[in-house]
Amino acid sequence: MTEGFETLAIHAGQEPDPYTGAVVPPIYAVSTYKQDGVGGLRAGYEYSRSANPTRTALEEAIAAVEGGTRGLAFASGLAAEDTILRTVCKPDDHVIIPNDAYGGTYRLFSKVHQPWNLHYDPVPLGNLSAVAAAMTQKTKLVWVETPTNPLLGIADIAALAELAHENGALLVVDNTFASPYLQQPLALGADIVVHSTTKYVGGHSDVVGGAIVTRDAELGQRLAFNQNAMGAVAGPFDAWLTLRGLKTLAVRMERHCDNAERVVDLLLAHPKVTSVLYPGLPEHPGHEIAAKQMRRFGGMISFRVAGGETEAVELCNRTKLFTLGESLGGVESLIEHPGRMTHASVAGSVLEVPGDLVRLSVGIESIDDLLADLSRALG
Repeated sequence: MTEGFETLAIHAGQEPDPYTGAVVPPIYAVSTYKQDGVGGLRAGYEYSRSANPTRTALEEAIAAVEGGTRGLAFASGLAAEDTILRTVCKPDDHVIIPNDAYGGTYRLFSKVHQPWNLHYDPVPLGNLSAVAAAMTQKTKLVWVETPTNPLLGIADIAALAELAHENGALLVVDNTFASPYLQQPLALGADIVVHSTTKYVGGHSDVVGGAIVTRDAELGQRLAFNQNAMGAVAGPFDAWLTLRGLKTLAVRMERHCDNAERVVDLLLAHPKVTSVLYPGLPEHPGHEIAAKQMRRFGGMISFRVAGGETEAVELCNRTKLFTLGESLGGVESLIEHPGRMTHASVAGSVLEVPGDLVRLSVGIESIDDLLADLSRALG
């Protein structure tokens, strides 16, 4: 019998400690390990950059909830992304990226890997014809966010996987916005899933981390080699915090979704809101695909306001419970202006976001309090 998501999140890779019976993995704050003779490693541990028992528990758990066979934990989501690119690609290769992507991902491509001669094209991934037209013989990866950050666009994972594989490329899905609870990209044909575990997986705004999951053992081994060789690994305390967050992901995501749906209703009815971007809305262009590949529609909402950029910025400064801050996915609600904050790095590019756009990460507070806060701020 296949165990349910909640069971895997609590138990996968987390057997009680054999020495003490501790029901959660201990924090192994250790750099090196005694060997039983030269090369005689206990359980494979020699040095904590290569492997650490607390990190191993997290890696096994994140692999289990994503339906993969190999999980790897990193110091940040961008460290995980960089490891994928340097494992799969070489100079003069080509990658298709979303034309609506996280600013940090775009910066990684445009400022770090483009000088290394890795080519990329931003493409609307909801348009399969556009993706097919952008493919070249040198395309090694199709890089997907779904939902996208910050415009909440939806891409058809199964269709893009088929298209990528027909052209000899791999499909990478950044599953940060959806979380493993709401979406299972590997089951839909993706080759690699990447996360900023800082967000929903950690869930408490107290740790920075990243993760990669794959089903392919050989690819997993190549990624693990570079994880060790490049060294941007999750420390034991960070791994422990992230693992603690993962245990409650399912119940938190249900509340995030419940609250987000109520916030969407408020925004739709408000005269100062000109449009609401949320895949749960029937009029959203990706709604049918999202309904097919997601359990629910998530806790992220973007909307545009009358009055342009000035009003959007002022609105961000007027909320009280919605804290003005970058990041997302924590138990507390956040508000931000993408154009000046998380996506400032794409200003002037084809990925530039509208100045009147506001992004919400809806937390798990009492919904009546959140609605009152937004109502006051909108005026």
